[in-house]
Amino acid sequence: QLQASGGGLVQAGGSLRLSCAASGRTFASDGLAWFRQAPGKEREFVAASRFLGGRAYRSYYADSVKGRFTISRDNAGNTVYLQMNSLKPEDTAVYYCAARNGNLIASAIGDREQYGFWGQGTLVTVSS
Repeated sequence: QLQASGGGLVQAGGSLRLSCAASGRTFASDGLAWFRQAPGKEREFVAASRFLGGRAYRSYYADSVKGRFTISRDNAGNTVYLQMNSLKPEDTAVYYCAARNGNLIASAIGDREQYGFWGQGTLVTVSS
């Protein structure tokens, strides 16, 4: 089970950090990701963390958030984070964390079908 938190209302240019805690599983080698869904739009990929082996991970980002958002993970605490800086009104959406039991397929990193576990979503509203 995944539990997302940290959403809220913030002014444009501000920052928020989202958290997603996993219970009932450990995910050191799992694929983890954040997606978002704005009103009237489809759910879209935001960021992902892919296990490379050992203690190495690679991060992936949608072009729209690259340079502003950072995904990180605390495997000991079974938590994945999304640090969001320089927020824009177009970042307003419900943000969902997702996990894959096992490694991610790099060529399909943003494919929702890869992820079998989803959190309940947390709303981020960015005012102009």
